[in-house]
Amino acid sequence: MLEPSTPKLDAPIPGHSLTAELGSRPWQQPAQYTTVEDALDYYIPRLESEEVTSQLLDVLEMGIPVTTVANTMQLGSVMEGKHSVDVGMLILPVLVELIMLIADSAKVEYTSGLEKDKKIRGSLVDLAVSKFNDEKNKEEDLPIAEVEDEPLQVTASSSSGLMSRSA
Repeated sequence: MLEPSTPKLDAPIPGHSLTAELGSRPWQQPAQYTTVEDALDYYIPRLESEEVTSQLLDVLEMGIPVTTVANTMQLGSVMEGKHSVDVGMLILPVLVELIMLIADSAKVEYTSGLEKDKKIRGSLVDLAVSKFNDEKNKEEDLPIAEVEDEPLQVTASSSSGLMSRSA
């Protein structure tokens, strides 16, 4: 008699042998900085360095929003194993304010990314919305043809469609 087969839940994941060993990536290890305060102690000296500040100001002058820069910084640190995603999300507003402070002190104009009507250049969503609005405006600009009020006449016709009833 055949026994019903039971699923093997301890089998390797397909393709697992093609990737790195489990635990060998920095984000698979415990984070180096576990609190927001520790992570701030990591970021502040980096942002105060001359090299990072000049690169940061160059990026802001190109029109990249401050929120994008801050999010990229914290995400990179998560991937390096510096802090967890949780700490990264908690520290994000502090990073945004810190970057804006650096830009203000250098008198560099920047886009914060917090504007109500923010537009991301090259975004497919923005492109679709603008095309929709253009089409809507074209329809509104068309003159409305005057239609004479004539009574609607309904005539009986024999239907010969696919789903019509046969007589």
